[in-house]
Amino acid sequence: MNILNRISKKIDKKLSALVMAGLMGLSISQVQAADIVDLNLEETVQRAYANNRTIKQASAGREAAYWSLSAARRQSNPTVSWQGSGQKVGGSYYPTYNRSFSNTASISMPVYSGGQLEAGRETARLGLNSADLELEQTLQNVRATATSLYYYVLQCRNQIEVEEEAVSVLQEHLDNVNAQFRVGTVAKSDVLASQVQLAESQQALVNAQNAFDNAIADLCNYIGLPADTVLRPRDQLTYTKYNLNLENCTKYAIDNSPACAIADLAVREAESNRKSAKSGYRPTVNAAVTKNITGEHEFHKDITDYWTAGLSASWNIFDGGVTSSQVKQADSAIVRAKENAAAAREEVQVNVQKAFLDLFSAEKNISTTKIAVERAEEDYKIAQVRYAAGVDTNLAVMDAQEKLTEARSNYYTALYRYNIAKADLDQSMGIPVGIDVSRYVSAVENGKTAADAREEAAITDVAAEVPKAGEVAPVVTISNLDVASPIPAETVEGELTR
Repeated sequence: MNILNRISKKIDKKLSALVMAGLMGLSISQVQAADIVDLNLEETVQRAYANNRTIKQASAGREAAYWSLSAARRQSNPTVSWQGSGQKVGGSYYPTYNRSFSNTASISMPVYSGGQLEAGRETARLGLNSADLELEQTLQNVRATATSLYYYVLQCRNQIEVEEEAVSVLQEHLDNVNAQFRVGTVAKSDVLASQVQLAESQQALVNAQNAFDNAIADLCNYIGLPADTVLRPRDQLTYTKYNLNLENCTKYAIDNSPACAIADLAVREAESNRKSAKSGYRPTVNAAVTKNITGEHEFHKDITDYWTAGLSASWNIFDGGVTSSQVKQADSAIVRAKENAAAAREEVQVNVQKAFLDLFSAEKNISTTKIAVERAEEDYKIAQVRYAAGVDTNLAVMDAQEKLTEARSNYYTALYRYNIAKADLDQSMGIPVGIDVSRYVSAVENGKTAADAREEAAITDVAAEVPKAGEVAPVVTISNLDVASPIPAETVEGELTR
């Protein structure tokens, strides 16, 4: 399948619009503590986009970069200043009061800075571009983390099902062993061994429920809900074949990963800083117009009014080697930035390869563990029949049951790892959320402003709008601290045992 076709199918434009709408100030309805919330994966990610604080931090960082560029641009604007003074002198040595005043107004602006101001504007502009890409990277990271946390909740819920089934099976087996013990066909040791096995399984169930509670708390915290919210996931871990090969995934990642694009912009920023450092070799020229009004003696007599206009230039013929050192420092920074850019590409390739290999490995394990579950179920039935017929031991039955529980757990783990690997691969490839990174970079290279580049690269019309930093949301608090045991596991346990 063509990579671009796959990407276009991957992106849900409606979800992207909701994502960016959340960044523009809309918010998802608030949830009170201990409320019950039904969520699927898409809704979970949407809540993370709207409420996760790292996105809001990135939005504020983007806005700060915008104002930094605004300040750099205004360095070339005229500066108007005024300075005034007044004096009054009196006493026995002065027959009359002596008054004087002075007012000076001036307008000045840089004419030539040796390239320093131009380099400053370029650096600030690249900083704003980087902030746009960092916001997109943050969105992608939040999507991956929210997805991972949601899948872990599903995995914990599946593990509860496995442990509950194990408890149910062992309880049934213990009832059968007790019945046979009462009629004298089995020894007391079989009863004790079955009781121990059941107790261990019950402990495993408690641990699974606790893991689910913790997973729910982590997910709630990440998507901006109170930690005691009762979440009821509506999805199941499933297997959907991934139709891309490693070569296509790697190529797409190199062209679209925000990390690579940000590293490339850092190289350009370092080069711009070198231009600023080299301005020390050149003169600076400023233009100024000054208006002076002064007066002396009583009643403001002898007023003088004049103005001046002209240029002033300065040039450090020799600055002790400071500029030369700064240029060499900038050269080293360029080399470092280029090394970071190369390292970013290598890291992206490695991350894609690792995620792809994990995906492939988990895919093979899904089919293998599924067969193992079927065979373990059959083996357990045979062990039960043989034990009931008196031709096999109780230990064989418990061993078969333990292998069945392990096989079921391995199957769900393989499904979980497969879905996690898919999420990791999407993140490593740079599957877009708000803006298409490659289109954004192309627009910047063509001289587009950050706003125009965002509009050109936006996935939706809403995403094209410039994100603004909003007010800090209040801290999400927990209210039902007096509950004897966590609500989430109780809810799931009740649902699973119906």
